[in-house]
Amino acid sequence: MRNLWEVLARRRDYRLVLGAGLVSLTGDWILRIGLAFHVYALTGSTLASGGLLLASFLPLVLLGSPAGVFVDRWDRRRTMVVTNLLHALVLLPLLLVRDGDTLWLIYLVILAQSCLQQFFRPAEQSLIPALVEAPQLVTANSLNSQANDISRLVGAGAGGVLAAAGGLPLLALVDAATYLIAMTFLLGVRHRPERVKAERVGGVRVAVRGIKGEWVEGIGVCLSGPALRLVFVFGLVTGVGEGVMSTLFAPFVSAELGGDGTAYGLITSSQAVGGIAGGLIAAAVGSRFPAAKLWGFGAVAFGLIDLALFLYPLFWKGLAPAFVCMVAVGVPGAFMVAGLMTVIQRLTDDASRGRVFGALFATEGLAVLVGIVGAGALGDVVGIIPLLVVQGLGFSIGGVVVLSRLRILTPAPAEPVPAVV
Repeated sequence: MRNLWEVLARRRDYRLVLGAGLVSLTGDWILRIGLAFHVYALTGSTLASGGLLLASFLPLVLLGSPAGVFVDRWDRRRTMVVTNLLHALVLLPLLLVRDGDTLWLIYLVILAQSCLQQFFRPAEQSLIPALVEAPQLVTANSLNSQANDISRLVGAGAGGVLAAAGGLPLLALVDAATYLIAMTFLLGVRHRPERVKAERVGGVRVAVRGIKGEWVEGIGVCLSGPALRLVFVFGLVTGVGEGVMSTLFAPFVSAELGGDGTAYGLITSSQAVGGIAGGLIAAAVGSRFPAAKLWGFGAVAFGLIDLALFLYPLFWKGLAPAFVCMVAVGVPGAFMVAGLMTVIQRLTDDASRGRVFGALFATEGLAVLVGIVGAGALGDVVGIIPLLVVQGLGFSIGGVVVLSRLRILTPAPAEPVPAVV
């Protein structure tokens, strides 16, 4: 609890970064839910709606790792400020969408936003260790996880309402406003890096060779030791599981639980309730435990609760256990994410952290796509429940492996960061 108070009360720069993330993520959820509603209303096509997912994932897979090179070169605070401003600007074409003939503008905007996000996310995760003391990292990452769930809960509910009330123009303007507010928060951050990597000189060809060399160097860092290799394998395995879950959970609620669309929406959003509670608990007490243990035990519990969720329809019909499981799984999920992010931040140095996070996000994105395609192809052949069980087993087995390798996942402590009130 002491670390929670110190992070929120004494770390002004972190508070601003946390607030910026909360505001902009809420806008993202508003737009995401509202766009899905609007695109289907315009086209009546699930294929058109699926195109939104493809447009958001392609930059993650193709650009995520190279973007990390620039995150390590640039001032991370400035990168976050500029990407928020650009996010607001690229939303403006949505004001021109009137019918199915201008639908391509929506895909173009989603594609551009996803490209910008590949610079923002690694910059944010790389900046956090510079804003708090090393023992406070778990608390800071837990609060970030909680902000994600709060924004999901608020934004998902508001997105449908705003789409019905004002259509796409209102969605675009609200989301743009959240990015501008977030940018204002980030402009107030006082932290400046001690060293920013100098830009290469000597022409375009030399610059390209320099960027390529730094990208290859970053990949080498990702594969340089057993600890980071374990992080990436965990991301691959669980990413495939998340892709399976995102594809088959709606059919699971309908075919196995007998729920309708309303039940699906409520069950899905209930995980955010547990995530908010879990984030608060992890922020209050997580710093008492090694980050790797939080990651490992969180993953094991997350997987076991998911297995209970997927298997109980074989013995008992009803929706109530699904709500209980989805709320409950949010707690170990918050511990798992906070522990994992902290482990990565402690395993990497400031000069390479952006490339590591960029490569990890790209790896997870590719794994999610593999899971989506695999679930779509095998769902009718293998069955919904057997494939979802694979997802739960992936998290639990991955957590057991993490717990068996705790010694390699705990680096030496870093120097403290001075507090700025």
